[in-house]
Amino acid sequence: MSSENSSADDSSTDDVQDDGQRVWDVVVVGAGPAGASAAYAAAVAGRRVLLLEKAELPRYKTCGGGIIGPSRDSLPPGFELPFRDRVHAVTFSNNGRFTRTRRSKQMLFGLINRPEFDQQLVEHAQKAGAELRTGVTVQRVEQHGSSVPDRRTVAVVLQRGETLLARAVVGADGSAGRIGAHVGVKLDQVDLGLESEIPVPETVAEDWKGRVLIDWGPMPGSYGWVFPKGDTLTVGVISARGEGAATKRYLEDFIGRLGLAGFEPSISSGHLTRCRAEDSPLSRGRVLVCGDAAGLLEPWTREGISFALRSGRLAGEWAVRIAEAHDAVDARRQALNYAFAVKAGLGVEMSVGKRLLTAFERRPGLFHAALTGFRPAWNAFREITQGSTSLGELVRGRPMAQRALAALDPRPAERGAGGEVTS
Repeated sequence: MSSENSSADDSSTDDVQDDGQRVWDVVVVGAGPAGASAAYAAAVAGRRVLLLEKAELPRYKTCGGGIIGPSRDSLPPGFELPFRDRVHAVTFSNNGRFTRTRRSKQMLFGLINRPEFDQQLVEHAQKAGAELRTGVTVQRVEQHGSSVPDRRTVAVVLQRGETLLARAVVGADGSAGRIGAHVGVKLDQVDLGLESEIPVPETVAEDWKGRVLIDWGPMPGSYGWVFPKGDTLTVGVISARGEGAATKRYLEDFIGRLGLAGFEPSISSGHLTRCRAEDSPLSRGRVLVCGDAAGLLEPWTREGISFALRSGRLAGEWAVRIAEAHDAVDARRQALNYAFAVKAGLGVEMSVGKRLLTAFERRPGLFHAALTGFRPAWNAFREITQGSTSLGELVRGRPMAQRALAALDPRPAERGAGGEVTS
């Protein structure tokens, strides 16, 4: 820990219990983008922060690795993105047909490999004063009972029996993690993503340099992508859970159609993405959740990195306030403020994204035609990826966008936990 962290104002918290056990201001569970951002935000405020990760770092994550404008804007000062490519062109196709490429003079977004990106975020949190422990699995958190010395403390019980004490806990351990279950996170949409990392010869890599492919798929709400990263192409597809066999066939057909079937993937993986229900809690007592653990991601594209970075930063900032709270009422007030901050920004974007997904599931051809042939639609896509606007700002500030969304989705539908669409 840095000397700055150790000499922080100790009036809000105590270093040790009567039995000599140390009490952390904030314990963050999970060292992905959300957790590392939370740990950085709490540590840079001068708090004693412990970041726990069950894997050894760096580790692979199933992820396209697209870094859009909101992600870049949420990074710590001085963070140098490890871009493998910079995207200036997008090729759109509708299940392999009606292919068209749109280009931008300015970079649309960058592409990273998650192991490198996540490792750098963790290093920034450590430089800010956070302490990292890897190879640690959290079994449960307790806010009452014999393990908890007082009402200002949360017990984090590890799988091997050790108990850690904290004034606040941030859960960033993924959508199937223990902290989300403790908080009671409710999921409204579950999708299956399949991905292959395909090393390709230099001639093939050169053809993809600076350009990505987005293909609207054969199942409702599905799409595929090709993201170039130097000598490797990240190729993946996503669709509603329950369509596993069809999703696998889509990926196989997609790779074959692209002429990539002859290249052996270095990694093939799958992952479930989970979106929160609108009334899902974001806290319980002195425990907050963020990122995938809170079910925070954009429902249409399932983009999650920017949601992880932004919600992680908020969680870290509000965890500091919860750590300083001297009673349950004040802790609850700070947790509600965190929830309000998340819903006012990310929640609005999720609501718009959900309506877009509903419309896209019904009329993917119309989306394709708009993005490839209607300049305002392409401009909106470009501005969102570059970070000059967001889905929420787009709909709030542009009457044309409001009318288009209302026309596309006159009856907002709900998507069940299994991915089915219901009216």
